[in-house]
Amino acid sequence: MERLMENGKKVLLGLTPDELTAIVGELGMPRFTAKQIAGWIYGKHVTGIDAMANISKANRARLAEHCAVGAMAPAERLESVDGTVKYLFPTASGKFVETVFIPDGERATLCVSSQVGCKMNCLFCQTGKQGFEGNLTAADILNQVYSLPERDRLTNIVFMGQGEPMDNLDSVLRATETLTADYGWAWSPRRITVSSVGIKNKLRRFLDESRCHVAISLHSPIPAQRRQLMPAEGQMGIRDIVELLRRYDFSGQRRVSFEYIVFGGVNDSELHARELVRLLRGLECRVNLIRFHQIPGTDLHGADEATMERLRDYLTGHGVFTTIRASRGQDIFAACGLLSTAHKDKAAQ
Repeated sequence: MERLMENGKKVLLGLTPDELTAIVGELGMPRFTAKQIAGWIYGKHVTGIDAMANISKANRARLAEHCAVGAMAPAERLESVDGTVKYLFPTASGKFVETVFIPDGERATLCVSSQVGCKMNCLFCQTGKQGFEGNLTAADILNQVYSLPERDRLTNIVFMGQGEPMDNLDSVLRATETLTADYGWAWSPRRITVSSVGIKNKLRRFLDESRCHVAISLHSPIPAQRRQLMPAEGQMGIRDIVELLRRYDFSGQRRVSFEYIVFGGVNDSELHARELVRLLRGLECRVNLIRFHQIPGTDLHGADEATMERLRDYLTGHGVFTTIRASRGQDIFAACGLLSTAHKDKAAQ
């Protein structure tokens, strides 16, 4: 059992029915109390044990002495001119992560973080410049959904915030299980996408143990160049990633996509387009072209709109379904590659 501590107490958010049963047993409560707790947390989203009205007052007091729900409200809120909202959430370790709510008509997506900072050190990512400061617990991940003011509007969740999800796979799998399990929020796995640069063995395990969509950070089909942009290429190359993906069925409800930030004069040529087609030929997938947002410490810059459209049209015309992703929240540093809590985390120390 994941024993999450908050002021010395076990955190209930993210626990399975069996784990809740074990806790109430330890505290000398009836077994059915576990089902009541699960109903209050996953059904009614209470923030405190005192709100669990169908549990006796004595048992609530005993439970509150040893446990906490684990709900932590966001510490800050920033809203973009385009309606995107960036939240700063505290973690159980005393650090912070950024979470982005993206409304788009009837669709509303939440971009959640899985780590404080990141080990991958991609050349184009502000989170990587922050360095790695720790993994999030499953409760930390789930709290970004649980304590979101717009929670009831959500239609989709993407693990594309701070961190590499496969580098914190146990917590990510536990969080996605809670989101999709009947005892939890019972979401369809099709509403959840987990991104990855590709980590050997971890990606395979995710594909075997989860039914959620997967998004691969590609950014160049040429291994040597991808390694310059993304050091993780040296651990698991893009060709090995694609070969692994070919062993799984993406023709039905599960989807694989590739994220491709377009850098002007770097990965936007016809050569790159041809190599992308060659790399992905025969794989049921889609490519999302993403605009680059300038960050300090790099000479990379974004491609112009005509180049992005030319690349999209070439790929689509050669059988690779491709879209240009709309950029959201750039004015509040909530767009792709801009998330960082380095200053907040240092201030909290």
